[in-house]
Amino acid sequence: MDSNKKRLWAEISLENLIYNMQTIRASLPENVKYLGVVKADAYGHGAVAAARALEKGGADYLAVACLDEAAELRQHNITLPILILGPTPSQYTPQLLHYDLTQAVGSLESAEALSRAAAAARGRLRIHIKADTGMSRTGFLLWDGARMDAAADEIAAACRLPGLVTEGIFTHFAVSDIPGNQHCENSTRRQLRLFLDLIEALETRGIRFALRHCANSGGVLYYPKETALDMVRPGILLYGYGDDQKKLELRPCIRLVTRIAAVQTYPAGTPIGYGGTYVTQRETRLGVIPIGYADGLHRCLSNRCAFFTAGGFAPQRGRICMDLCMIDLTELPDAQLGSEVELFGPNAPLEALAEAAGTITYELLCAVSKRVPRIYIS
Repeated sequence: MDSNKKRLWAEISLENLIYNMQTIRASLPENVKYLGVVKADAYGHGAVAAARALEKGGADYLAVACLDEAAELRQHNITLPILILGPTPSQYTPQLLHYDLTQAVGSLESAEALSRAAAAARGRLRIHIKADTGMSRTGFLLWDGARMDAAADEIAAACRLPGLVTEGIFTHFAVSDIPGNQHCENSTRRQLRLFLDLIEALETRGIRFALRHCANSGGVLYYPKETALDMVRPGILLYGYGDDQKKLELRPCIRLVTRIAAVQTYPAGTPIGYGGTYVTQRETRLGVIPIGYADGLHRCLSNRCAFFTAGGFAPQRGRICMDLCMIDLTELPDAQLGSEVELFGPNAPLEALAEAAGTITYELLCAVSKRVPRIYIS
C-alpha cells in the first residue's frame, strides 16, 4: 500500500486542472491573458503543484492572497508573474522586490508607503491598482460613482509615485455568480460600467494600463465578452466547481478518500459517539473512518451527510470527532474493513456536502488540512 494511503488522502488531477484552464481560455475572446488563482493553497489542492501545472499549461500570471503564499511559490522555482491580491505592510517591500512580486494597491496612503519603502531599497515595485466598484471591501472607492474624479486623481497620483511601476488595474464583482437575478445582473453591469469609466478618466489624465482585469468565475461564465478585457482570473471555476461549471463541462480536480478502519455491530438503542446524538433504531453495523474536523470535515455535518462506499452511500452517524467519524453500513454488505470511502469526488459531489453543511464548496476545499496527504495524478 502507498504510504500516503494508510489513513486518508486527497487525489488531485493536474490533468483536469490544465484541461479546465484551457477550456475556460477557449471560451474567451482571443489574446486574453489567463491568471491562475492559487491562493489558500490553491483552494486546498496544493499551491506549488497547481502553480507548476498552470505554468506548464500556458498560464500568463498567478495570484495569491499574501506575501507568504507568494514566497512559497518563488522558493519552489515558480517563475510566472505573481500578483498579491491582499495588502502587504510596506516594511515587507524588500521581500516583494527580492521575490519579484506584483502588489495590489487600494489606497493612496498605501501607495505612498510602498513608494517610500521601494525608494529606500533602491528598487522598483510592480503594482496593480485595486478599484472598489461595489464589493465594499478594499480598493480606491468608487461605490456611488460620485467619487469618480476624486478616485481618478488619487490613482493618478499613486501611479506617478517614484519606486512604483503601475502595470495593471482591477476590480472584483460581488454578485456576478448569481445568474437570472435582475438585481445581481444590474449590479454587475453597474460595477463594470464604473470600472470602465474609471479607466477612461485615468486615460484623460495620461495613465494607461497594460493589464485591465475584472472577470472572476461569474464574470467568465455569464459575462465573458464584456468582462474579459486584457486578462481573466476565475477562482473556483478553475478547480471544476461552481453552481454552473457544467456550462463549460469542467472537471473537478480533487477526490478525498479514506478507508474503513473498524467495523462493529451494535444492538438497537445504542447511543453513538460524543453526546449520544444518534441512537440506533435497530441492530446496526457501523464503520469507523479516520477523518474528522481536524482534517477539514466540519463538525456541523454530524448526522447530516453520507459518504460513498463500494455498496453505495453510507449515512454518517453520531458526532464527527476530531480524527474519526462513524458511518452506517447496515445496508451495505460490500463495505468491509479496509474498503475505500469517498468523502467527495466523482461519485460524491462536493456541492451536496456543502449544501448539507450550509456553506459553499470554497470553504470545504480550503478546509482540507495540511495533514491530509495530496497525491498528484498527472
